[in-house]
Amino acid sequence: MGVKELLDLSGKVAVVTGGSRGLGLQLAEGLGEMGAKVMLVARKRDELDSAQAALRGHGIDVATVAADIAKPDAATTVCDAALEAFGTVDILVNNAGAIWVAPTEETSDAGWTKMLEVNVSGAFRLCREIGRRVMIPRRFGKIVNIASIGGIRGTPLGMSNHTVAYSASKGAMVNFTRALATEWGPHNINVNCVCPGNFRSVMSATYIDAQGDEIAALAPLRRVGNDQDFKGAVIYFASEASSFVTGQILAVDGGITVTYPAPP
Repeated sequence: MGVKELLDLSGKVAVVTGGSRGLGLQLAEGLGEMGAKVMLVARKRDELDSAQAALRGHGIDVATVAADIAKPDAATTVCDAALEAFGTVDILVNNAGAIWVAPTEETSDAGWTKMLEVNVSGAFRLCREIGRRVMIPRRFGKIVNIASIGGIRGTPLGMSNHTVAYSASKGAMVNFTRALATEWGPHNINVNCVCPGNFRSVMSATYIDAQGDEIAALAPLRRVGNDQDFKGAVIYFASEASSFVTGQILAVDGGITVTYPAPP
């Protein structure tokens, strides 16, 4: 099989949480460009409608379901909607996330719990539901978890982020990936994780606008991520090109995680 065939996703069905904007929409577009049918999951119906229209404008077969993955019943809702729309699920991308910024001593129980429920528990429930109903019986699946470089290193010195709850949740996602890959490998299910660095999104726009030059200087590539930088990594993990890869953590960060402190 040639490389183009290995990366081809024609006929595959991908569920993408947090897929209505930002990195979620970028990677959903990439999956669709490679031939996948896409089920977008997000909380806000108006944003889902806009994203669906944008993707259909590129010729992508897309359906949507409004659901808050922090809610215990959301996984069933999402799985039911995907099966009704497309009949199966081949790829699950756990991208939905939230951030809580506060000094640790001022972080509330509600903030801490929100980070765990959105960033970890929601992904766990979706994996459990789609795994037991679809992927394990079929003996096939590609799960791509989206964490963060905040889950594999501390906040760089000099940066004004107070993100202990967020970083802890993303660190949990990293090791959840490794553990699930070990358990579900015998079912022929690949589980991998992509950790984005600094991309401009709705959640990060304020701090990137305020500290853009400083942030870019931390990366050997001397820039933040753009609208194309995230697609390839997710497509690789979602495709047969990564059929012998599981439990791996890939940072897409311009090189920040391999240099500390910032280069001169």
